[in-house]
Amino acid sequence: MREGVIAMKGILVFGASGPLLLLSSYAEADDPALIAKLHAKGLDKFLAYDIPIDRCKDLYGYAYRDIVADLQDKDDIRVLDFDGHRIFVNFSLMELGDLFVYEAEQVRRAA
Repeated sequence: MREGVIAMKGILVFGASGPLLLLSSYAEADDPALIAKLHAKGLDKFLAYDIPIDRCKDLYGYAYRDIVADLQDKDDIRVLDFDGHRIFVNFSLMELGDLFVYEAEQVRRAA
């Protein structure tokens, strides 16, 4: 564990069950520990985009604040929103940041 979180990261994850908006105290979406957590939750294949954290803060207010408080002293992730329609209404595709693609080795199949 670390002392205090310097910055939160908003991450939009597209997986087989639809989009998830995550808040993360990990520095990057490709952090192996973050990927391991997502993989443990059944996300064996996904696309992840950075989302403007200020937009998350403005849109989700108290939910955002509560998650940030929960993550202040540990690296972890929390789901901020799982309603795909609401996520798509609230965020423009033009504001998506860097793309990270993940596919677990055992998911890949030879053609």
